[in-house]
Amino acid sequence: MKTRYTDLIEQTFYYPQEEFETRDGNLFFHGIDMMQIIEEHGTPLKFNYIPKISENILKAKKWFGDAFKKLDYKGKYHYCYCTKSSHFKFVFDEALKNDIHVETSSAFDIDIIKTLKKEGKITDKTYVVCNGFKRDEYIKGIADLINSGQKNFIPVIYNYEELPLLSTAINKKFKVGIRIASEEEPKFEFYTSRLGIGYKDIVNFYKREVHDNKKVELKMLHFFINTGIKDTAYYWNELNKCMKVYIDLKKICPTLDSLNIGGGFPIKNYLGFDYDYPYMVEEITTQIKNACEDAYVPVPHIFTEFGSFTVGESGGMLYEVLYQKKQNDRENWNMIDSSFITTLPDSWAISKRFILLPINRWNDRYERVLLGGLTCDSDDYYNSEQHVNGIYLPIYNAQKPLYLGFFNTGAYQESVGGYGGLQHCLIPQPKHILIEKDKEGNITTRVFREKQNQHEFLNILGYE
Repeated sequence: MKTRYTDLIEQTFYYPQEEFETRDGNLFFHGIDMMQIIEEHGTPLKFNYIPKISENILKAKKWFGDAFKKLDYKGKYHYCYCTKSSHFKFVFDEALKNDIHVETSSAFDIDIIKTLKKEGKITDKTYVVCNGFKRDEYIKGIADLINSGQKNFIPVIYNYEELPLLSTAINKKFKVGIRIASEEEPKFEFYTSRLGIGYKDIVNFYKREVHDNKKVELKMLHFFINTGIKDTAYYWNELNKCMKVYIDLKKICPTLDSLNIGGGFPIKNYLGFDYDYPYMVEEITTQIKNACEDAYVPVPHIFTEFGSFTVGESGGMLYEVLYQKKQNDRENWNMIDSSFITTLPDSWAISKRFILLPINRWNDRYERVLLGGLTCDSDDYYNSEQHVNGIYLPIYNAQKPLYLGFFNTGAYQESVGGYGGLQHCLIPQPKHILIEKDKEGNITTRVFREKQNQHEFLNILGYE
């Protein structure tokens, strides 16, 4: 009988895969021996595999380049990094190596842009698309950079009042975009996004506020779908409505030349993940081109804002199973040496799933288990749909430590969890390392941040 964990994976999925393989019962991630990483740094451990950031950016640029060439699409493609996915400098440093642009969402993003501009990593050629509600501090930051000569800043209008606020703060002609308030999927508790201006109101808003305003140039229409780019009737219907608005605007606004299809690509969250990226890119490009040709208007330049797709698949979390608690005759709880609420808050807050695999003991027999964290909260657990009805891992053995890895966790977890701040039940943030490649292709690691200590907590709380 095939009762080993490796047999279960090989019978259930196509395995090995591009980023995962096993050697002598241990897991390798992009050719990296994860047990060696654990032996060097211990657990719990957060990591980012930096080369994956550039790899995904270059993939997306190739997909759009291939589609444009095949379809003879006359516009240009601009890849923007969505900063809210991860604000860490090591992410920007890697991403900006690839001739990309940036999307911001709040006032403090502008301070990051200023810092990167001083370092020469963002130039006047870099497009900076400013999304989000714009209050005084955000308006001031945008105005400061435009007034100082930043050419390709495009604040996207979310509310009617934002345009006069920007006009007051900016002392020269400037470009803007307009965000469409798209309709949400039927499962939402509301019909229309709170963000942006309604489909039926955009043309009238342009005629009233922009058309005769010599100071403002409409450059971009911003189309965002909260659920991301998916091959669903809902997505194609919203894109079709967006194109109707773009065409109506383009006919009366010659400066409009760009369409921002915000909402990112999905990333791999289980071993059976199957998403045809080149098909989706070609289909989006085709629909945009066909709509414009039918209306006799030039095709727009296409902007995308990829956050999770840029950085998500670079990240991971490693844990040790400390103990197995048999709670009844059916439930075995494997207790990890950290907290899911602290380290993978999306798994707790929105039931998000990540790729979960053991790091060692793949040649051992397996069992069905539940995974629990260290806090006293009943919600501090992880349940997986990977095997439909439960989590299967190598059988717990107190004499043979078992290590687990959660992969593709690199987007949002630090921002949502409050990186470096207070954590639930004061469970500390783990040690965080960066995994890189040198010029010869050798793997190197460096510590980005040590494990949070009690003095950091006590200082925040006012005890020290």
